[in-house]
Amino acid sequence: MSDEKILVVEDENIVALGIKKMLKGMGFRVPSIAASGEEAIQKAEITFPDLVLMDIMLKGKIDGIKAAEKIYNTMDIPVVYLTAYSDEKMRQRAKKTKPYGYLIKPFEEKSLQNTIKIALDNYRKEKEKEKEK
Repeated sequence: MSDEKILVVEDENIVALGIKKMLKGMGFRVPSIAASGEEAIQKAEITFPDLVLMDIMLKGKIDGIKAAEKIYNTMDIPVVYLTAYSDEKMRQRAKKTKPYGYLIKPFEEKSLQNTIKIALDNYRKEKEKEKEK
């Protein structure tokens, strides 16, 4: 069992609850769900999760890419994007924020689990290398 906390950022409540249930089944803790970019930033500051699962298209004034950029740059929390939008322009915008993963909806539970594990492992390895310098 894992003890990592994952913040779910998804504006469709039924989808968010489904993801939360999947994550709990994988052994992760889900301290909160956010429905907008603004709320995601606020909840990340409060819960300080180990990883953020971020939908790109969100309610509110800022989208998931802008929220992810702020969360990563100010709190150093890795982000994995979950999105139904796979066009090249969106991918290029997302890529600039250095995400730790990018999953296209609908996704399989196993893909989500593998992506999260790889993202967390890569983040930890990156931090260990930084400490060695």
